[in-house]
Amino acid sequence: MSNTAQTWQDIEPLLSVQQLSKFYAPGKGCGDVSFDLYPGEVLGIVGESGSGKSTLLNSLSARLAPDAGKVIYRSEQFGELDLYAGEESLRRQLMRSEWGIVHQHAADGLRMNVSAGANIGERLMAVGERHYGDIRARAEQWLQAVEIDSNRIDDKPTQFSGGMQQRLQIARNLVTHPRLIFMDEPTGGLDVSVQARLLDLLRTLVAQLGLSVIIVTHDLAVARLLAHRLMVMRRGEVVESGLTDQVLDDPQHPYTQLLVSSILQN
Repeated sequence: MSNTAQTWQDIEPLLSVQQLSKFYAPGKGCGDVSFDLYPGEVLGIVGESGSGKSTLLNSLSARLAPDAGKVIYRSEQFGELDLYAGEESLRRQLMRSEWGIVHQHAADGLRMNVSAGANIGERLMAVGERHYGDIRARAEQWLQAVEIDSNRIDDKPTQFSGGMQQRLQIARNLVTHPRLIFMDEPTGGLDVSVQARLLDLLRTLVAQLGLSVIIVTHDLAVARLLAHRLMVMRRGEVVESGLTDQVLDDPQHPYTQLLVSSILQN
């Protein structure tokens, strides 16, 4: 995907991260991370387990308050926001409307005891939709968009396969047309064939909707397919960053070289 990366120098960043740090134990977390994310850009954050990438994602998505630094988000509705200088209610409102998050485990992002249609409909109701017929019609449209038979609108997620649950979680997030999506290992734990189908779907939807995405993954093949830019993390620090193909085809840092070579040898 990085072969078609845009040039963003003249565009105002959607998200600006300034010297962000969060440590919850000695050597556990992330430190002094800075970057900009632009409209329509997909940023991949890669590294081994314990590298700090999940801590960083949780701090960016306002689920974990950082120890230091700033996260500036330029909201369509509220203007420029310093996320951790404002009220928690505002962050919750952003998560209901302008943001979405796709969890590794679909059960963390779905209500498993209500129907597929209700899962999508709840997100619409959170932004003010009230007409039952319109909500159901849009739920059906989004089930079709993520390749789930709309006849299954009244089935519960517990009746779906793992791949279908993940596609339902994506529909739930995208139905309100958010501007920024956080993805945490979205293909983790799925069979290879299911992963491939899900990646194709994600790549299509991201391009069609012009989404900005921050995706955390340990899978460099996933990063290559989806991300314009990569940040490589090790022990809480960003050790290398750049365009995806540049980082993966010509890694400069010894740790990135090790990551890439270990993938090639497997």
